[in-house]
Amino acid sequence: MPNSLNRVAIAGVGYSQTGRRLNLTNDEMVRQAVTAAMADAGMTPADIDGVATMGGEAMSIGHLLGLDPLSYFFTSNGGPAFVEPAMNAYTAVAAGMAHTVVAVRLIRQQPGQADRNSGAVTMPATVGGDAQFTSPFGADAGAVAMIAGLEMTAHMAKFGTTEEQFAINASTQRYHAGLNDDALLRDPLSVEDYLNSRFVSKPVRIFDCDYPVDSSSAVIFTTVERARDWQHKPVVVEAGALSSLRDMNFYQLDDYATTSPKHCADLLWSRTDLTPADVDCAQLYDGFSIITLQLLEALGFCGMGESGPFVEAGHTRLGGSLPTNTDGGACNVGRRHGANFCIESVRQIRGECGDRQVPGAEVAVWTNAVGPFAGAMLLTA
Repeated sequence: MPNSLNRVAIAGVGYSQTGRRLNLTNDEMVRQAVTAAMADAGMTPADIDGVATMGGEAMSIGHLLGLDPLSYFFTSNGGPAFVEPAMNAYTAVAAGMAHTVVAVRLIRQQPGQADRNSGAVTMPATVGGDAQFTSPFGADAGAVAMIAGLEMTAHMAKFGTTEEQFAINASTQRYHAGLNDDALLRDPLSVEDYLNSRFVSKPVRIFDCDYPVDSSSAVIFTTVERARDWQHKPVVVEAGALSSLRDMNFYQLDDYATTSPKHCADLLWSRTDLTPADVDCAQLYDGFSIITLQLLEALGFCGMGESGPFVEAGHTRLGGSLPTNTDGGACNVGRRHGANFCIESVRQIRGECGDRQVPGAEVAVWTNAVGPFAGAMLLTA
C-alpha cells in the first residue's frame, strides 16, 4: 500500500436485536447496532467522524447518534450488500477523508416493510425497462431464487456437483450455527432433512436460502494507529475488492456457473502478498448456497468445479482445512446481508468464538456476491 494511504483496522463490531417481525423502528435498530459497536471498541460518539450505510441515510444516522459534524458520509442505493458501505468506510479512512467511520447495514424481513413493522408491504402497480418482460411471469427483483436455481443447475450440469454435496454444505453450516448463540436456527440438520425439504426454485431448496430477519449491524473502521488505543487488538484490513460484470439484469449473465466472484477474487489477490493458503477461515456469502460454492472456487481454495467434493470431504467444517461460515452463515444467523461474515471474521481473529473458534486464526476472508456483482475483504491479525 502506498505510504500516502493510512493503514486501516476494525476496532468495533455490533448487532441490534435480530429476529422476525420485531416491533422496533429503523432508527432504534440502527441505534442498537452502532451503540453495540461503540461499546465493543470502547468509543463514544465523539470518537467517530464518518458514516457509511446501506439502509437508512448516513447524515440522518450521524445526527441521530450525535456523531455530527461528519467528515465523511455515504448512503448506498444498492450493490453487493454490506461490503459496499464497508468498502466505502475502509477507503475513506485510508484516504484520510475521516479518521473513524462506522459502516451500517439495516435490513428488514420483508421488502418495503413499514418503519414500525406493521407488516404492510407496498409493491409497484406497474414496471418498466427490462422488468416489464419478466415481472408478469413472477420473475421480478424479489425472485432471485429463480436465478439461484439457474446457477445451481448450471454448476451441477457443468461440473457434476450433486444434491448430496449441497446437503452436506447445509448440514455443516447448521452444525456451526449450533455452536453460536447469535444463530436463530440451531437445531441439527441432517443430509436427509435437507433432501426431504421443499423446493423453492428447483434445485434450490428452502435450506439453500438465507433466513429473512429484521436486523442492523455496525462495524467501525479506523486507522491502525488509532485502533491500538481501543479495547481490542486491531484487526487489519489487508485488501479489499468490488466487482461488477454488468448491470442488475441477472438474466443476461454470460456464465451462470461462475458469475462475478472470479473477477472479484482476482482483484483481491492482486492487492496482497498473501495467498489462499494463508487463510485460516472463510466467511463466504450464502444468500443462496450456490454462491458459497462459487466463492470457494473463485478464491482459489479448490479448483474450478471442485467445490462440491471439497465440501463433501469435510474441508469447510470446523477442524477441516478451511472452516467456512463458522457462525452458521446467513441461512442460520439470519439475512444480515453480509455484515455477519465481516463480524465473524473479526471475532475469529480476536479469538472470541468459543466452541466454534478456529485455533490460531490470523487471516480471514469475507465476501458478498450474487450474480453480476461481488465484494471481498481480507482481514489479518
